[in-house]
Amino acid sequence: MNKSGFIATLSAYVIWGLLPIYWKLLATVSSEEILAHRIVWSFIFLLLLLSLQKALPKFTGALKNPFTRRLFFLNGLIISMNWFIYIWAVNHNFIVEASLGYYINPIVSIVFGVFFFREKLSRIEWLAILLATIGVLILTIGYGKFPWISLALAFSFGFYGVVKKQRPLESTVSLTIETLAPLPIAILFLGYMGISGQETFTSSPFVMIGLFLTGIITAVPLLLFGFGAQRIPFTVVGFLQFVAPTLSLAIGVLLYDEPFTRTHLIAFTFIWSAALVFTLNGLLIRKKQLRKVA
Repeated sequence: MNKSGFIATLSAYVIWGLLPIYWKLLATVSSEEILAHRIVWSFIFLLLLLSLQKALPKFTGALKNPFTRRLFFLNGLIISMNWFIYIWAVNHNFIVEASLGYYINPIVSIVFGVFFFREKLSRIEWLAILLATIGVLILTIGYGKFPWISLALAFSFGFYGVVKKQRPLESTVSLTIETLAPLPIAILFLGYMGISGQETFTSSPFVMIGLFLTGIITAVPLLLFGFGAQRIPFTVVGFLQFVAPTLSLAIGVLLYDEPFTRTHLIAFTFIWSAALVFTLNGLLIRKKQLRKVA
């Protein structure tokens, strides 16, 4: 297995897993303002990166295609919604519920594969879906409320993947277009915040630097993932994707004292079992494929 690819992919998931700490450091800033800055600074950083890579013609070329432009503009709005929900969840003490969303996400992606791409599921994959569904139902009934944060994160990221699959592009190019889509709204919002005296960007050097770095925090793990995922088996990527929600869950419970009740434990046990079944099934499929090649 490619060592640099594994390290890059693992690093991406570790960064994503530690992000709750970063958003907590900016808890004095509203979720809406954090999102707006994240969009603006991500676009600027990615544009500079494309310029350094001499890949700006690829970006402008992709924008000239009406289908590609509409597709990635739609994805820009979807991923912005995902970002907002996650930032809001972290800064309103719902890190545990947010982490559940990213445990469920691979299962949602499997279901979307069936509905949107006519992919066929094995009995083991149906078992994973059943276990995940039971976990969500237990959390809904036992916890006393619908886990909308978890499901909104899982389904929005699932739809993001579906749209992305329609027209594969280099990760830097596609993400630049995706951040361009909500950019006018973000700029108008920040302008309104500034005029009305509600902005916090200039409230302190710490906040200013923190908001500025949201662009790098957004782009770097995506670039690491784009580099690594192309160099290691997809089954390994599937296993590593559980690193981020596991870290987030630990941070929520151990660092920020979020409740983790018996109901949580039972529900998460079903979700973890689904994740384990999903991963082991992927490893089994890859083993069979390697035997055929040999």
